[in-house]
Amino acid sequence: MEPFVALVVGFCAARLAGLLGVSALDAWYPALCVGLAVMFLFTALAHFHPAPRADLIAMVPRPDLLVTLTGGLEIAGAIGLLVPALSRWAAAGLALLMIALFPANVSAARRQVAQGDPLGRRTLFQAVYVGAATLVAL
Repeated sequence: MEPFVALVVGFCAARLAGLLGVSALDAWYPALCVGLAVMFLFTALAHFHPAPRADLIAMVPRPDLLVTLTGGLEIAGAIGLLVPALSRWAAAGLALLMIALFPANVSAARRQVAQGDPLGRRTLFQAVYVGAATLVAL
């Protein structure tokens, strides 16, 4: 749920800034890029903070390396979303990353680790995140 809040708040804040005169954010596309960037920076922090990192490590094989790698990819993607020339590529890469990592979410839901969200809820939010990234990539 927290990533969803970060996505919505980031998008709304960017859209509001656009409406208040920040011309670079005066459309849904750049505002969605900002919202996705905020969401991925938020989720990337969990890869490096001790408490959520332990939950993430419990989700995957070769956990320490993969959690660090995916956190770094999320940071790189979030930065890429904010660079107009890279935003579509970054969004496409992040959408593919989320799809590739979804089996880890299924496993975590079944084993009731990493934030304890049930599979249906994880799937719904993952679909929203992949959909938002896909919109930016198109």
